[in-house]
Amino acid sequence: MEFSIWNLVFLVFLAMAFFPAYQQRKLDSLRERLMKKIQRRNGSQVVVMIHRQETLTILGIPLQRHIDIEDSERVLRVIRKTADDVPIDLILHTPGGLVLAAEQIALALAAHPARVRVMIPHYAMSGGTLLALAADEIMMDPNAVLGPIDPQLGGYPAASILAAIGQKGVSEVDDETLICGDIARKAMVQVRHNVSALLERKHEPAKAREIARYLTEGRWTHDYPLHINELEALGIPVTPGIPEDVYDLMDLYPQPTPRRPSVQYIAPPSGRDGPKGAGGDSLLG
Repeated sequence: MEFSIWNLVFLVFLAMAFFPAYQQRKLDSLRERLMKKIQRRNGSQVVVMIHRQETLTILGIPLQRHIDIEDSERVLRVIRKTADDVPIDLILHTPGGLVLAAEQIALALAAHPARVRVMIPHYAMSGGTLLALAADEIMMDPNAVLGPIDPQLGGYPAASILAAIGQKGVSEVDDETLICGDIARKAMVQVRHNVSALLERKHEPAKAREIARYLTEGRWTHDYPLHINELEALGIPVTPGIPEDVYDLMDLYPQPTPRRPSVQYIAPPSGRDGPKGAGGDSLLG
């Protein structure tokens, strides 16, 4: 009896160890199938960059994702392998990331000869906004947002570092802070220059510089949401609405399941949007 109990415990442990890997493989298969469907419909090369917290280990430890060098290597490889006459559709959901990685991807997208379209179902902040500006067309959910592109140094906005030095005066600031200020100034100049260069593909140089200054000077906090109407008033054209299967693809990049969902809802009876005049069936948990 004791032997069979331990056998059962071993089998249960084995199942618990391999089940997450099976689930991940199944999820990868569903993602690939849907991406191929979008590619066939649009005649394009689909690239997905979705940064969320996913359960990546059997212990269920979430890992925060952002644009990094590995992302830039992979995206640049895809762009390089895409024929010059094949459009690129980038499905983008990201809080931002490394300036170097985002700028590499943005420049590669801008240099692609065929049409580049970015689809944003929820948000593309910071470096994600830089990628959006590199596209020929930005498609956004009516409630989706972009964000400022002001550089951050050591967790602080570069503009705020310079403002603090200016308020205190150089004589009252230590050498290390002055060095940080010099780096902050250079970072702002570099980012503004690269944003302006991207915008000059579609705007007059003076207008491109104006938009670049607006996005990089640090007038807002780094998480300030730029909605469609503000982007268009600024001179950045946006196509409202994205295909339904892009939302379906987003659903295949889930957050780790908490013990109690923070948001719950009952699916509308007539599809995702529900009947006209419906007040909504959402239940906030």
